[in-house]
Amino acid sequence: MAGGKLTPRQKMINLMYLVFIAMLALNMSKEVLSAFGILNKKIVESNALTTARNDDAFAQLAQKASEQGKQFGDKKIKVEKIRALSKEFYSYIEDLKNKSSEKFDLNEEGVYEKMDKGDFFDNLFFKGDKVSKEGQEFLDRIQNYTNQVKQIGGSAIAATEMKKIEDRFATNPVKSKNAGATVSWIDYNYKGFPLIASITKLSQLQADIKTTESDIIAGMFQTSLISAASLTKYQPIVVPEKTAFFQGEAVKGKIILGKFDPDLVAKSVVVNGQSVKATAGQADFSFGAGAVGEHEITGSFNFDEGGKIVSLPIKGNYVVVPKPQSANISADKMNVVYRGLANPMTISFAGITDNKVTASAPGMTRGAKPGQYNLSPGSGTEVTVSVTGELPDKSKVSDKKVFRIKNIPAPAGAIGGVTGVQKGAKSRLEVSTVTADLLDFVYDLKYEVTRFSFKVPGQAAVIVSGNRVDAKCKAALARASKGDQISIFDIKTRIVGASGIVPKDAAPVIYEIQ
Repeated sequence: MAGGKLTPRQKMINLMYLVFIAMLALNMSKEVLSAFGILNKKIVESNALTTARNDDAFAQLAQKASEQGKQFGDKKIKVEKIRALSKEFYSYIEDLKNKSSEKFDLNEEGVYEKMDKGDFFDNLFFKGDKVSKEGQEFLDRIQNYTNQVKQIGGSAIAATEMKKIEDRFATNPVKSKNAGATVSWIDYNYKGFPLIASITKLSQLQADIKTTESDIIAGMFQTSLISAASLTKYQPIVVPEKTAFFQGEAVKGKIILGKFDPDLVAKSVVVNGQSVKATAGQADFSFGAGAVGEHEITGSFNFDEGGKIVSLPIKGNYVVVPKPQSANISADKMNVVYRGLANPMTISFAGITDNKVTASAPGMTRGAKPGQYNLSPGSGTEVTVSVTGELPDKSKVSDKKVFRIKNIPAPAGAIGGVTGVQKGAKSRLEVSTVTADLLDFVYDLKYEVTRFSFKVPGQAAVIVSGNRVDAKCKAALARASKGDQISIFDIKTRIVGASGIVPKDAAPVIYEIQ
């Protein structure tokens, strides 16, 4: 335009026109830079508002977790971990923004127009045509953030929601319309761009982090609401008109749909004026039945919701049937009791609570739990257990049962834990311990051998105190020949942990020398 055969005046006009176009282009560039700066400022302000909203939403989740730990406790822990992960990633990006703009006063008028160079991120993220170590770290942090969110959230994050998060932080190669080729994500987004444009993109990445955090918290609440509304939380419940009917009477009642949520635990439950323990989605109660006839069950389920107590009334009834006429008495081990042992028994009277039942017999004592007794019979061959129950009207019912008394049978002697006749080398017998065991007995008794006699054929018997073969036994054993049968008899024992019981002598054991 300024060349060719033009007059000096025309050349000057053309040159001024070029300068004017350049000035227009320069002004357009400044406007674009300012627009990026304004957009970045708006994103930063929006991020601050989202942070506040996320804090409020998490506070609500934490409140729900404190009220219903089983329903929201695990979700609160997951959100806490994701929030910590998000905070660390957000701070890393904020540090990049601060380092890139530390030479600029962001409050200065027109400062965005000065942030037109792309040197900072070109030098930080790239090394020639390749991605630098810092650039690779940037990419890894983006990818790791998505992977860790998925790992922490697990099934608590819906698959569709997780797909949105993965797409939000995708760093797949991009096909450039200008270059007509596929370039890496980091090249496409951060190479050769003005500084303010790169900072704006980083602010948008921070906004994606905040959005992800917000979506996850909302999703945690949403899954709980969907689960709570599901028909699988309901079950048919049979509610009879009363809980006892006479023979020939019509059985009447209702079948209703009741909601059962094992993750919903009441703050307190009161039944007939008594506090009972609340468990997963329910509460167990127990109280005296009272007199014969119909009785009401009243109370309330109390929940903590939004800092207030919400009470749900309880109303039901039950019927007490006429008094029982016989007791239920059973021995825990068998139909006999053994002299010298504390024989455990379970004794109850149908329809009468344990504190209104009295059992007695010579040598009988109460156990640690309701209905449990121990019977230590004395002399004789039989013992009678008498049981009395007191009904709500203070009248008495009684019953009794006779048990046979037996002595504890004799144990069997053993060498190396083997009873009866056995074979082996002298060397084995020399180091053996004599033991005793009561085979196939209903009680697990442990015997300790205190004395035994050791007899080698053709020699006098050796009496041993204790339970091991001693030097005298070994001397006698040295003169024994192959095929000799060594007798161990007159085996005296004591029962470990039982005093005052003198067991019968244990059956002898025979050891044949090989």
